Amino acid sequence: MALHKLIVDDFYDTDFSLIAIHCQVEDYRISYLLNKHLDINLKRKEKDLDFNYFMASYPIFEYDCKESCIKWHLISNVCVTEVEGLQSSGSLFELEQKTIKTHYLVPEKKKVNYFLKIENDNQDFNEQLIIQDLLKIPQVIASYSVNADELKSKNHLIF
Repeated sequence: MALHKLIVDDFYDTDFSLIAIHCQVEDYRISYLLNKHLDINLKRKEKDLDFNYFMASYPIFEYDCKESCIKWHLISNVCVTEVEGLQSSGSLFELEQKTIKTHYLVPEKKKVNYFLKIENDNQDFNEQLIIQDLLKIPQVIASYSVNADELKSKNHLIF
């Protein structure tokens, strides 16, 4: 009997553009700025992107343009959580200690604050024009294209 083996990576296809955004503003503020400068209508989804296995959730904004068949996603790369724990001090009473943990959606790109994921069925889409428009926003420090195929954690971008 022949043994057949399926590899999950064979089914994963990166049919989207990924743009890294460096800025120090809150997620709702960068969403507003993108809406204003790119003429889109990003809205926060009711549920965040939640990863239970490392206790992190990332806010996600979405806009689906039916006319141009382009789906836009803005997602934060950084999630800061506060973990409470007990620390033994060697005395009768235990001290409660809070530690702050930082989780990254794409750990290979720790300096990136946000990712703009653009899924397009349209072939006349120009990613460089989007990057140029992003760089015109005063709050954006840097913006550039990221090759999703080179990322180890590219599966985190499937949502």
